[in-house]
Amino acid sequence: MIAIGRSQLEAALAALGELLTARGLHYEVVLIGGGNLILRELVSRPTTRDLDLLGEWAPDGVKPMRPMPAPLRDAVADVGRTYGLAGDWINLGPESLLDLGLPDGFVERLERRDFGGLVTWLAGRFDMVCFKLYAAVDQGPRSRHLQDLRELDPDRDELITAARWTVTHDPSPGFRSLLVRTLAELGMEDADASLA
Repeated sequence: MIAIGRSQLEAALAALGELLTARGLHYEVVLIGGGNLILRELVSRPTTRDLDLLGEWAPDGVKPMRPMPAPLRDAVADVGRTYGLAGDWINLGPESLLDLGLPDGFVERLERRDFGGLVTWLAGRFDMVCFKLYAAVDQGPRSRHLQDLRELDPDRDELITAARWTVTHDPSPGFRSLLVRTLAELGMEDADASLA
């Protein structure tokens, strides 16, 4: 999959918004992942492979989009062809996060960006700390997620709060053990006691 930089992401989103407007469509979506970090300039890495669509924004929270509506999926694919991107350069990869709940205050920390027929709501820094910690535990210390997490530079309280959120998604002893190890990698040697 091709790497996408910030200016290309913004151009592709603008093109997607124009195309949706031309087709008489309007969507408001919530984005997370590396693309979100790049768009909000929260990390220094220059590229991502895709944009992770969490769900549809609504005044009372984030709603699932399973599956992605066909008109939106078609428009994403059309813009992808035009810009030399994968057909699923925007995808529902992380939507399962909605099943067990988002971090408290998630909706209040969203940042709105308008692209015509597409409104994107970008997840806040603390929420990305939660998601990146969860992903780093899941995919290991050599993953891009741990590197992103280091760049987000969470303080001890943020890490503890994020860690407590992650175990609501995977309460297994194996996950907890890997979580403690990941927190130790981030300088929290007493992580096990802190999570009690």
